[in-house]
Amino acid sequence: MAEDAPWEEIPGGLRLHLRLTPKGGADRIDGIAADADGRAHLAARVSAPPDKGKANAALEKLVAKALGVPKRDVALVRGQTSRVKALEVAGDPKALVAALRAATGA
Repeated sequence: MAEDAPWEEIPGGLRLHLRLTPKGGADRIDGIAADADGRAHLAARVSAPPDKGKANAALEKLVAKALGVPKRDVALVRGQTSRVKALEVAGDPKALVAALRAATGA
């Protein structure tokens, strides 16, 4: 992963690194931010509470919509109970990166 990109290519798609704010008042991707170690992540918020996976499901739906892929192509692979998460998105990596850049303004 490039230091300034919160994603990395994987076989068959992309892995996204995110920091989620549940009960954030809206469902949106706020852009790219960096953690204390300087690693880039997508800052996202959803209005759903962190209760019984509702926020995670809302995040998967948000990312699928932003990237123009079916929800079934987005899977949470790390951080089920943490704010720091990793999602894998199936599809053409170049097309996904282009859609992600358009969605985040990056």
